Amino acid sequence: MQAFPESLFAESDGFAQSSNQRSTRRSTRAQRPRLAPDDVTRIFAEEYRNLRPRAPMPEMEIRFRAFVSLNTTIRLREAKIYVSLSDLLEGAQESVLRAIAHILLAKLYRKPIDKTHNLRYKRFQYSDAVARQTEHIRSTRGAKRWLGPEGRYYNLDEVFDSLNERFFHNLLGRPSLTWSEHYAKRLLGHYDAAHNTIVISKVFDRPSSPRYAIEYLLYHEMLHLKHPVKVHGTRRCVHGADFRADEKLFPQLAAATAFLKRL
Repeated sequence: MQAFPESLFAESDGFAQSSNQRSTRRSTRAQRPRLAPDDVTRIFAEEYRNLRPRAPMPEMEIRFRAFVSLNTTIRLREAKIYVSLSDLLEGAQESVLRAIAHILLAKLYRKPIDKTHNLRYKRFQYSDAVARQTEHIRSTRGAKRWLGPEGRYYNLDEVFDSLNERFFHNLLGRPSLTWSEHYAKRLLGHYDAAHNTIVISKVFDRPSSPRYAIEYLLYHEMLHLKHPVKVHGTRRCVHGADFRADEKLFPQLAAATAFLKRL
């Protein structure tokens, strides 16, 4: 069995558009009929034939599913292809679905991905409308385990307030703060924009963890509040120059990063 998940998740930042442009595109989407299931299967079959002109056509099962984000998956089992597409794609243009079909099939059969299809997919992925829809779906469908800021040894609310005063002049609104459910050592911390939540790994809530390491992790995630993800064309910029410059202002940066490397 081969399985290839393809994430189409887009951050909240998207292409800048005028209100007239957005209005026109919303009107166009409202008038565009959804493709029938047979049409979607036809698109995948045509892209399969383009990639494998002499191979026998496999049976395909393609379904739209209510994923938490804009995800797609493709699997090959016993000569049958199974494709799951986010239900957010049901109203997408045929050219976008064709690009997704090409990319998924190319990955499944380890073929080169056509640059035109790849660019079309990325433009769709980072468009303002898709970003808003994806963020809404993640916030409404995604279940967030919230253990709270109070740990056995450290309180994240107290650490946040201290950092906010020292580095941000108390201008940052406090998001939800929580320790992670598990003692994660790979994902030490992250900011979830859909739920406006900062999560810090519970592995640091112990007496042997120096406070400066927890402060640095939380400070890094707080910088994501100050410097949101930006999109330039089809490229996402998560840690831009301003972000990195502010990160260097943390006085115990070297000691904190050295401690994290020893985990």
